[in-house]
Amino acid sequence: MATTEPRWLDDEQQKTWRAYMAATQLLSDHIDRQLQRDSGMPHTYYSLLVWLSESPGRRMRMTDLAERSKITRSRLSHAVARLEQNGWARREDCPTDRRGQMAVLTDEGFAALAAAAPGHVEAVRGALFDQLSDEQVRQLGEIMRTVAEGLAPHGGADLPWRR
Repeated sequence: MATTEPRWLDDEQQKTWRAYMAATQLLSDHIDRQLQRDSGMPHTYYSLLVWLSESPGRRMRMTDLAERSKITRSRLSHAVARLEQNGWARREDCPTDRRGQMAVLTDEGFAALAAAAPGHVEAVRGALFDQLSDEQVRQLGEIMRTVAEGLAPHGGADLPWRR
């Protein structure tokens, strides 16, 4: 049986990979700490509130919310339960599918999101966009969309929101 050698990263790829890992971990931590400190919510909860606020009627099927958030259904269920405890969201039965549930953003949740948004956007701007030129922002967006599309092929059974 023939074996193939791993395709090791070259020096430039290794430096890029390590810089990417450091930057994403530091950025994620920075954003999460800012939201926790200023608004008492982790970044995941903030993101869920954003998705709900942008949806018609401030409601979304739980399966669609899991897909948009790129998290497992189990993690989403736990997060929505915490949002319910805070009074920021509630669940309703889906009117078109008896097995489905809708997550609904409450007025209290919308107010919490509105209060958190200015500090959050300033943290994102300061930590990421203020460090880049307009051309670098465009390139970063293009690169991240390409990577995301390559990792989320249509019909993929092992995607987080299908687990």
